[in-house]
Amino acid sequence: MADQDIRSPEKERQILDGAAAAFAQDGYEGASMSHIAAIAGVSKGTLYNYFAGKKELFSAFMSRECTAHLMLVLDGFDGAAPARATLTRIGRRVIDMLTSESGLLIHRMVVAEARKFPDLAQAYHDAGPRRAMSRMTVLIEQMTQSGQLSVSDPAFAAEQLFALLMAGPITRLRTGLVDGTGEADIDRVVQEAVNLFLRGYGSDRCREAG
Repeated sequence: MADQDIRSPEKERQILDGAAAAFAQDGYEGASMSHIAAIAGVSKGTLYNYFAGKKELFSAFMSRECTAHLMLVLDGFDGAAPARATLTRIGRRVIDMLTSESGLLIHRMVVAEARKFPDLAQAYHDAGPRRAMSRMTVLIEQMTQSGQLSVSDPAFAAEQLFALLMAGPITRLRTGLVDGTGEADIDRVVQEAVNLFLRGYGSDRCREAG
């Protein structure tokens, strides 16, 4: 029987769900393929039929999570719409993504394992941050074309915006220094990040609208 007859999206989702639970429990290095198969409720043979090894499995898990989050965070925005409202909505969604259970899990695992497994850090960057930066760069270009922003280097501006969203309470949460962040803290981070960004890059038209 051909591989395409054996493999199914449902089974792959089942395996990735099991992998997520195993990685959350044991970390990347501690999660064995045997344990992942047991949690997923499949045989090791089935697991290896879908993924050649743990690195490929972790990369697929990250790609699935990042794709799902990025669709929620950055899709559906128009660079011609009011910049302040758009950036505020995006900022809130970015923080919600980064501080979600899966977002925190992936970030902490990658940071913990990056020195020993540098390929994981690259896979994470390609699946998440690089794609987010690319989409944000396009939006900033559109906002510049619509006359709301004055940006000569949209890619660098996108990096600066995301950096502003990593202010104190968000960084402390992602590094495990605190267990949670209040709504008021998140609102303040987003509002001040957008204010600073528009102070530096907003056109006169945008500042007047704000």
